[in-house]
Amino acid sequence: MIGKKYLGAALLAAALSSSAAYADDITFAVAGPMTGQLATIGDQFKQGAQAAADAINAKGGVMGKQIKLEIEDDQCDPKQAVSIANRILANGVMFIDGHACSGSSIPASAVYAEGGALMMSPASSNPVMTDDAAAKGWKTIMRLYTRDDQQGAFIGPWIAKKYAGKNVVVLDDKSAYGQGVADAVAKTMNENGLKEILRESINAGEKDYSALVTKLKEMKADVVYFGGYHPEAGLILRQAAEQGFKFQLIMPDSIASPEFWQVAGPAGEGTMFVFPSDPQAKPEAKEAVEKIKAGGFVPEGFTLFSYAVIQAFAQGIERAGSEDPAKVAEALKNGEAIHTVVGDVVFDEKGDMKNASYDINQWHDGKYAPIQP
Repeated sequence: MIGKKYLGAALLAAALSSSAAYADDITFAVAGPMTGQLATIGDQFKQGAQAAADAINAKGGVMGKQIKLEIEDDQCDPKQAVSIANRILANGVMFIDGHACSGSSIPASAVYAEGGALMMSPASSNPVMTDDAAAKGWKTIMRLYTRDDQQGAFIGPWIAKKYAGKNVVVLDDKSAYGQGVADAVAKTMNENGLKEILRESINAGEKDYSALVTKLKEMKADVVYFGGYHPEAGLILRQAAEQGFKFQLIMPDSIASPEFWQVAGPAGEGTMFVFPSDPQAKPEAKEAVEKIKAGGFVPEGFTLFSYAVIQAFAQGIERAGSEDPAKVAEALKNGEAIHTVVGDVVFDEKGDMKNASYDINQWHDGKYAPIQP
């Protein structure tokens, strides 16, 4: 039997050896819906983060350390998001690229803030996330994406002008994301002189929306703005087509995925959606886009925003000269731009991006592209 003295020495040596093994690594968590109906978004997160990590590692890493990724699946479920947030912290990971759905990001952010970790979402757009964090004095909750109120200020007035005198309906799916963006759009649309004929919520996850379609048909809806996700949007359009009813569907950024067309099929023709100005078209993204495509993945949707979060973490750590999340957050908010694949990004004191810009995209024959407003 080994004596306590020697056992202690052995354990200490093992611990030192382990520390040395991990000293050359820094782990970032990537949290999002890796499974479930919105798994496409999770895959975008994962692909973007891994491509960024590979590129940074190839150039020497972060302060000499190689980036490793820990992938966590929240299924866009608030309870699951809180659970994995606690697990991430228990694993000693202090930088989180995530979450996706605002309904997950908002509760998870409380866990990260109290644990002193830096969370930066590449997709969650509900203003509550950073507004509440700022009100509570949480300095390490950020987003490298746009806000619903910014999106509403862009598309609401456009709808009011383009569809003046038309029958416009505003729907949402009751989620923090869907309801938040629909409220923002309705508010600015109303302020610009167009009032919706119906403001209603649907139940996400249902398979039969024929009663809703019948109602829209009877009301002679010309335009429907729907704050929600692609599974419900696609089904509503298909079931409307089955009733011989066509309206102009306008969506937020959630349908920047080929899965929308897989659900909607030809009924999705002409559907419009708002998305931040095409990141794939930016010169800063050219090399990253080519490498990601060479790997067999098209960097649509939130892919490049997830890539940019990893770049932000790396530059923030280098700028702060520290892996302390609070110091990194402070360094990222110092007014100096960080250089990313989605362009130069400057954060405000709340941790939001400044100077958001958008495109209106339209689906045609299974593909989408920006259109002239």
